[in-house]
Amino acid sequence: MSPLYAVEAVRFNSSGGACDCVVHRVYAFWRRWRDSGLITELHDRLRGKVRERAGRDPEPTAGVIDSQSVKADAVVGAGSRGYDGAKKINGRRRHLICDTIGLLLAIRVLPADVTDRQAATDMLPALRTRFPTVTKLWADSGYTGVLVTWTLPCCS
Repeated sequence: MSPLYAVEAVRFNSSGGACDCVVHRVYAFWRRWRDSGLITELHDRLRGKVRERAGRDPEPTAGVIDSQSVKADAVVGAGSRGYDGAKKINGRRRHLICDTIGLLLAIRVLPADVTDRQAATDMLPALRTRFPTVTKLWADSGYTGVLVTWTLPCCS
């Protein structure tokens, strides 16, 4: 199955036109591509092309890190949910690192009680490994404190 056929099948299904047999077949291919690293490869290549088209270097040199708390439905397992006391949300928190034009570099979805600093300690070394060209990262006040001193030896 070619990637274009799979994309068309997903678009067809989202318009309400596909039977379950097509959905399962497309998901099986998508899962195989994800496990082999093809999805990541396609995403990285597309990001590079978009950056070049925008007049940028294909590899980013700066980024922005932030998070967003999202309510989780009752069917979401308790182990993957947490309570964000600041926003009074019981759910999950998406931690994102984007480049300066908003293209995704890294994402982690964790329980909402995981702080920005805790998530960043996992994400920053992986970002440094994957994107050694990133030398500047903007963050809000949720990423202050010991994270700043921890980051210096880790990511310099």
